[in-house]
Formats: sequence, C-alpha cells, structure tokens
Amino acid sequence: MKIDGDLIKYLESLARIELNEDEEKKVGSEIQDILTYIDMLNELNTDGVEAMSHSFPITNVFRKDEVKPSAPNEDILANAPHKQDTCFVVPKTVE
Repeated sequence: MKIDGDLIKYLESLARIELNEDEEKKVGSEIQDILTYIDMLNELNTDGVEAMSHSFPITNVFRKDEVKPSAPNEDILANAPHKQDTCFVVPKTVE
C-alpha cells in the first residue's frame, strides 16, 4: 500500500489534527515503514502456531471462596453520620 498526501489528509481529518508539510512527510514515511514491516510479518509461516494473547502463560490467581462471618451491623453503622434502623441514610440523588 502506498501512502500518499490524500491519505495523510484523510487521517488528519479522522484524528482531528493539522500537520504542516514537514510533519505530513515524516508521518507518511513512518506509516509507510510500519506497513512495510507488517507486510514482512505477513510473509512468515505461522502454520501450527497457536494463537495467543500473551507471550508467556498467564493464569489468574484466585483465593478460595470461603464464607466468613461479617462485621455486626451495629459496628458498621457506628460511624454513619445518619442512619435509620439498619440502613445508611443518604441524600436523595434522583427526583
């Protein structure tokens, strides 16, 4: 794919930026280099290579889900500025 001035102008409008002439040439050259590198990668034989999201194995480390007693309601509500029965009282946010 050849990067030309029209494409650079189009990309400028998509990105909502304005580049001067020197910047357009530099960006065009950099994009062309990136596309050339991608084309080179597309030539690699990847048959039999499993797709992966990371270059090393990642596993989530979860703790055992154990049921434990919670703090008593009285202790939790002790620092509440306003409370009613066993609930926090907060300002109304929706009319």
